[in-house]
Amino acid sequence: MNQHTPSPPLSGRDPANLRGDAITGERYYSPDFAQKEWDQLWTKIWHVAGRTAELQEPGDYVVHSFMKESVICVKQADGSVRAFYNSCAHRGMRLTRGASSVESFTCPYHGWRFGIDGVLQHVQDRHDFPQGDPCGKLSLKELRCDTWGGFVWYTMAKDGHSLAEFLDPMPQVYRNYPMDTAVRVAWYRIEINANWKFVTDNFSESYHTRTAHPQVPPWIDQDVDTARHEMWPKGHGRTVQPMRPSLSDRPASGRNAMFEGILRQWDIDPDSYATYEDFVMQGWLDLKAAKKRLWRERGYLHYAAMSDEEITDSPHTVMFPNVTISFLPDNLIFFRSEPHATDPEKCYFDLWCMAFPVAGQETVESIMAGPKPLREVEECEHRVFDGGRGIPELAGQIVYQDMELAEDMQAGMHSRGYTDACLAAQETRVRFFHEVLNDWLEGRRP
Repeated sequence: MNQHTPSPPLSGRDPANLRGDAITGERYYSPDFAQKEWDQLWTKIWHVAGRTAELQEPGDYVVHSFMKESVICVKQADGSVRAFYNSCAHRGMRLTRGASSVESFTCPYHGWRFGIDGVLQHVQDRHDFPQGDPCGKLSLKELRCDTWGGFVWYTMAKDGHSLAEFLDPMPQVYRNYPMDTAVRVAWYRIEINANWKFVTDNFSESYHTRTAHPQVPPWIDQDVDTARHEMWPKGHGRTVQPMRPSLSDRPASGRNAMFEGILRQWDIDPDSYATYEDFVMQGWLDLKAAKKRLWRERGYLHYAAMSDEEITDSPHTVMFPNVTISFLPDNLIFFRSEPHATDPEKCYFDLWCMAFPVAGQETVESIMAGPKPLREVEECEHRVFDGGRGIPELAGQIVYQDMELAEDMQAGMHSRGYTDACLAAQETRVRFFHEVLNDWLEGRRP
């Protein structure tokens, strides 16, 4: 990836950066609109297939199924990763599912065998083809494939943006994070009764946090005038939030056990501050200094290149159109929404909790899924939200609270009482997302 200086962002709080395109309800339920998204967006953007950690040896592969399409990404002998449509060149049969390791792919229908380079190696009765033996001549259809951030990406577009161009400037903005070293400790795919865009809308603002997530202000300051809102022309954006208590939500007791615990972890006495304001603001500065002083001896080696802001704050980042990553000092949280294959009022919500390894740690706090062993989880948990009954172990977590809102939000898009969103300045990125989406759908992709 190119390491040039990232372009400066636009203000994500300035409506002057918007055209004013309406966010109408049918965008969330119209089959015609969903078809336009397939034609003009999903077949042209870059998708995440999996983690590079899943592809260690030649023949290791992951399968990503998106709507009615399916793609295999497989590690090659030269160390590269190549992507192929998961469709036999004989009669289209799906070759495989999930993730595994193979020396070749064998079709379960007629036994055609393809090498990990996609080339046909063997067919039954090869002399029986009037057009000649197809071995060595036919191949699986290949897609463009690349890696960034410890993720394997592919695109169905034959040409157009490279991955670096598509993500720009995110690889430069997050160049200090050793993302490929993060360990995925929780892995969920959850079906919810809402359009995929609800998820991007939700992660493009923190205005809802005080209402929907009362557990957040005690440890992340998302106040309107302290968080920083940024966006870039290609649709990517972020809210940079100091990881300190909000001064607008003071506990009645005058104590904040969570932040006190964080300070003590880094040898800072929370009782040394004269006022609650000093505890929050000076404590946050003292935390930066302590982390800079102690990170190496404490085993926090991922801090090596990270800035003062990065070791104490949380840039919650949306990568257009459907990937969100929370960059926490010790964790990465990957969120993704993908449309249902046939119903625009359903989607799949992916949650991957990842932690940077720290010497001596055996258990980590995954933030969104609770305490987890510090090791790569082997299988994805496939669930249906079902009003929360499908994921009881996540009850009370931030993502659970978001999913609780999704179904009623989806229903509201059908109401005659809704015609367009009335947005606060801090929600500028919500409309900006829809405007960039409109550009793609109308052939004006940035």
